[in-house]
Amino acid sequence: MKRVLLTGVNSYIGKNLTTYLQQYNECQGKEMYLVTCISQRQENWKEYDFSGYDVVVDVTGIATVDERKLSKKEEEQYYSINSILACETAQKAKREGVKQFIYFSSILVYGGDYSIGKTECITKSTQPHPTNVYGKSKRQAEEKLSILADEAFKVAIIRLPFVYGAECNGGYRLLSRWAKVLPLISTISEEKSMIYIENLNEFLRLLIDAGEGGIYFPQNAARESVERMMEMIRITKDKKTYRCSLLNPMIKLLSGIPGKYGSFVRKVFGGLSYDLSMSDVLGDYRLVGFEESIRRTEEKGNC
Repeated sequence: MKRVLLTGVNSYIGKNLTTYLQQYNECQGKEMYLVTCISQRQENWKEYDFSGYDVVVDVTGIATVDERKLSKKEEEQYYSINSILACETAQKAKREGVKQFIYFSSILVYGGDYSIGKTECITKSTQPHPTNVYGKSKRQAEEKLSILADEAFKVAIIRLPFVYGAECNGGYRLLSRWAKVLPLISTISEEKSMIYIENLNEFLRLLIDAGEGGIYFPQNAARESVERMMEMIRITKDKKTYRCSLLNPMIKLLSGIPGKYGSFVRKVFGGLSYDLSMSDVLGDYRLVGFEESIRRTEEKGNC
């Protein structure tokens, strides 16, 4: 049995992974994973005994916001939680005999602003170059955590792409709402790396079983465009979709707006992706295809 400690009780990934491992136990008819969740909102987490756990899965973190409105104190909080707190957690895990530490980084360590109309493919030789405070705080954590890794303490860093699934926050929720009311989509169709939450859960299960460290780039079996995603959402609602090239310049114009709105458009419609060969590790974790993943997400509800 693997004893799993998750830090961050309210995270989307943490809650889904907990449920997934519990359901896996039920399917197997035995307790293969014992999952415990703790909060790090208060300092008393430091008194919790990590010994006896095989792996700590660190899902505590702050997501991206409009950097133009960040105060110096708020910017420091990004580093405090995304980097310093993660390293303190890993140091405690190592001291108390935990064998594996899993940290969620982001594709944004390769940059936060992408050109509309141009697909950027990341390969193993691509070097990180974060451009916003979120990406920089994640990259700083990666560098510090890597120093802690050794043969007895494996550090696994997961550079997540676009994550979606039922009840997720952020980009997918907004896209789903748009798709349900807008029959027109652009013809930009830039492919980007994405991962459905159930595929991510299986990837994490396999990683926990392997007990390995390193840097990982999980994604669905094929890259897809946001336009295709919106089209699939409409198909689940039995609605027709029409592609319109006249929307292309409008999207490019919106992407140039300073602040969170322009940044959001660039992140969603930009074509930042991983080379698919980088993601073929640990076995077959892509249990759900793209079309089925959209159907499941919409059936379970996302608003």
